Amino acid sequence: MNGKLYGVGLGPGDPSLMTLRAVEVIAEADVVAYHSARHGRSIARSIAAKHLRADHVEEPLVYPVTTETTDHPGGYQGAMEEFYAESAARLAAHLDAGRTVAVLAEGDPLFYGSYMHMHKRLADRYDTEVIPGVTSVSAAAARLGTPLAEGEEVLTILPGTLPEEELTARLAATDAAVVMKLGRTFPKVRRALRSAERLDGARYVERATMAGERLADLADVTEDSVPYFSVAVLPSRVAALPVPGQPGPTDPTGSTARAEAEVTGPDPAPAPARGEVVVVGTGPAGPLWLTPESRGALAAADDLVGYTTYLDRVPVRPGQLRHGSDNRVEAERAEFALQLAQRGRRVAVVSGGDPGVFAMATAVLEAASDAAYADVRVRVLPGVTAANAAAARAGAPLGHDYATLSLSDRLKPWEVIAGRLRAAASADLVLALYNPGSHSRTWQVGKARELLLEHRAPDTPVVVARDVGGSGERVRIVRLADLDPTEVDMRTILLVGSSQTRAVRRGDGEEIVWTPRRYPEA
Repeated sequence: MNGKLYGVGLGPGDPSLMTLRAVEVIAEADVVAYHSARHGRSIARSIAAKHLRADHVEEPLVYPVTTETTDHPGGYQGAMEEFYAESAARLAAHLDAGRTVAVLAEGDPLFYGSYMHMHKRLADRYDTEVIPGVTSVSAAAARLGTPLAEGEEVLTILPGTLPEEELTARLAATDAAVVMKLGRTFPKVRRALRSAERLDGARYVERATMAGERLADLADVTEDSVPYFSVAVLPSRVAALPVPGQPGPTDPTGSTARAEAEVTGPDPAPAPARGEVVVVGTGPAGPLWLTPESRGALAAADDLVGYTTYLDRVPVRPGQLRHGSDNRVEAERAEFALQLAQRGRRVAVVSGGDPGVFAMATAVLEAASDAAYADVRVRVLPGVTAANAAAARAGAPLGHDYATLSLSDRLKPWEVIAGRLRAAASADLVLALYNPGSHSRTWQVGKARELLLEHRAPDTPVVVARDVGGSGERVRIVRLADLDPTEVDMRTILLVGSSQTRAVRRGDGEEIVWTPRRYPEA
């Protein structure tokens, strides 16, 4: 009869944090295996040392390389694959002989642990049990005395070996995070935290629960003093808020304040940090369209300011004030956001689509150009535009040169719009037409169709896209001559093809639209 394989989690380092089950399994095992570097010292063995018996068969699994180079023909990866295969064969020999094998693992065996390489090679052939252990993540939070995540916060665990841009994006987007495998990756991780504007809140934990434990603000740690057994921690933002009834950016009951009907709100307590305004594009619909940078800015804000419909797309966060208003008070909304920032608040102005395309970035920057707000930091974060979203749903109608126009004559006369339509149509540009119609503007689409038919063939493809990304999404392809103004409202965008744009029905019945990148004369 074959023996049984155990993956034994030992916890973060303090032997007293081993579970009772881990101690029992080690006591019952015939063979105790553990990984070590070539110097022969094993942290896993040192944690479990007092539970090892003289008659235990010990199997040190010594890595052929750690961080150095190798002359193995398969390189580092090849050397490690060969090592894991040989190690698994050694353990399999014991199991075939009927011996019980306990493979020791720091932390938890299946959490960034070396044991998993044995598990993948042996668990399908032998009776196997994994004994979970306290992870370094839990140990770090416990030693800091700081909650990692609370309520609906998202905790992200990252290896420091990721590319710097990937680290930056993920750190910017998440609520709380732990970055593992520091050591030589520490300079890169710190740069990523700084780029994600999360460095100020980051903590450093070295050898949690072990001898030589060190806790510090990550910004204060020098690069040459960071071992592999250390982690960076971005703790819960919610946990840092005052409890209900205590001073802080909430109302007296501790609930989130919200002003719906006008651009106003409670007079928030000044924040110690310098305030700023970030204009955030949320894309055309919900969270799937948010960039990591925008997601992070929305999470980090003290105040959210915006059109109520767009604010409703952003999850409610404890301690964050929301100032909703009507869609027709952009200038007042922009100035209100700047005034909040002058008081030290971090303000996110929420805009649909891309904030620089017929949206809030212009209003904010116009107000910020006033001398009264010259010292307020203002940033604009891009978002997926309605034109790009609609184009992707239909195929690639914007594959060549195109022009973007708004058909709304609230802020410019129709004569200007008509002139631009004629100019763009005569230049044979694909057109992305925003704000084509509303309850109070019903004739503009029909008039635009007439103007375009002076320069375009009646069968020119037109993408009629409504509520792209939303629950009421509907994307259709019609002929320019058949464009029906009654089917167009403010939630619709129109993409009008050029003379080169093609509508093709494919084998599955789907109709796609695309504009070639090469003109026939080229």
